[in-house]
Amino acid sequence: MAILGLPEEEYFAPGHRACAGCGAGIAMRLITKAAGKNSILTESTGCIEVVSTPYPETAWRLPWVHGAFENPASIASGICAALKALGKEDEINVIAFGGDGSTYDIGFGYLSGAFERGHNFTYVCYDNEAYMNTGIQRSGSTPYGASTTTSPAGKESIGKEEWKKDIMHIIAAHGSPYVASASIAYVQDAFRKLKTAIETKGPTFVNLFAPCPTGWRFQGEKTVEIAKLAVETGVTPLYEIINGKHKINRPNDVSKLNPVEEYLQTQGRYRHLFKPERKDKEIEFIQNRIKENLSLLLEMAEKGF
Repeated sequence: MAILGLPEEEYFAPGHRACAGCGAGIAMRLITKAAGKNSILTESTGCIEVVSTPYPETAWRLPWVHGAFENPASIASGICAALKALGKEDEINVIAFGGDGSTYDIGFGYLSGAFERGHNFTYVCYDNEAYMNTGIQRSGSTPYGASTTTSPAGKESIGKEEWKKDIMHIIAAHGSPYVASASIAYVQDAFRKLKTAIETKGPTFVNLFAPCPTGWRFQGEKTVEIAKLAVETGVTPLYEIINGKHKINRPNDVSKLNPVEEYLQTQGRYRHLFKPERKDKEIEFIQNRIKENLSLLLEMAEKGF
């Protein structure tokens, strides 16, 4: 990653057991590079915890604490309190992270409490849009129409029937000074946002989009391409909320979005939208909702909200 202008040091070691093309593995490299050596990491149970620490081995080259599914933010709160008592609050970065199952769902109350209390740490969600570690079950992050093992598509079901939870604005409503969405397809943008979050005092949040070849059903070499398509189609807009005000990074023109079906057709979890017959009504609903969401983001940025 040195050719991209990122630090050469690797704090997430090679040789871990993540699937080929794992988006979360790329996310870990970015998170740890942004954190640097003076950092303490805490993580929930999840894919990365499982693949990085098969006893007696570890892929972590930084202090790392594994907690239960629900409590990386609680552990980070305790670490922050200890560092403050030791007078080292400004010397060591504290980063908590987990998948979308831990962040959007099981651990959300703990995350909300930590942000309400104002602890000085950064929380990063590596968002692969389902509970991948435990069998590809739907989460609050799973998009509308996606087929999972607990929202299976079939004659009586379109897949998941609910829209993806708006975690960004929920977290921003807690008064966080910095909230950002990022993608592993845009590594320099993601690295900048992670660094900004870590260097901003107070509880900060980055939602880092990280496609999963296994759960989304695509070939591993397509991970970055699909992550890029998610941005180009407006499925995953990249933006920041800085002290309550929106800054849109990309895309920034609703009229220039790629058709959403370009993204949907790359993944087996949406195969039922096209076969055995094309479901135009559902595809149009997704397309229109994406345009509405991006239009609202652009309007808030334009009006200074």
